[in-house]
Amino acid sequence: MDQERWDQERWDQETFPEELADALVGVQRLLRRRLRAGLTVPRLRGAEVELLRLVEARPGIRVSDAAKELYLAGNSVSTLVNQLVKDGYLIRETDPADRRAARLLLTEAAEARLRAWRERRAALVGRQVARLDAADREALRAALPALRALAVNLHEEAEES
Repeated sequence: MDQERWDQERWDQETFPEELADALVGVQRLLRRRLRAGLTVPRLRGAEVELLRLVEARPGIRVSDAAKELYLAGNSVSTLVNQLVKDGYLIRETDPADRRAARLLLTEAAEARLRAWRERRAALVGRQVARLDAADREALRAALPALRALAVNLHEEAEES
């Protein structure tokens, strides 16, 4: 292998992880900003949305299990739960299996808000992807399995620590 090619590969290995992380963070930040721009209701904080999405995926999840899943302190999740109950997005009910524990369920308002958010996000991303040329669209499609595997690896590493 010639020196120029070796230097290029070494540069790619050294900078690729940071470039990938920067690109992912940049896309997420811009999506959040663009989606917030059209809101007619008070915006939810990121942790609130994460908690609502978790409860949507796992109805009846206990507060303590939600804290573990979100890698947050139990009291932080309790604070989020209290705010979301007050705002009409969560129902907190006593767990019949353990009267000391609370289970979480979404309200219809939360379900509607999450559904509207997903629809707006899909439309925004769809419009922007459509503006790319065919090769870039295909590159993004081809990258999805690797990005999902990266997410699984990050989740597994967090579980181990």
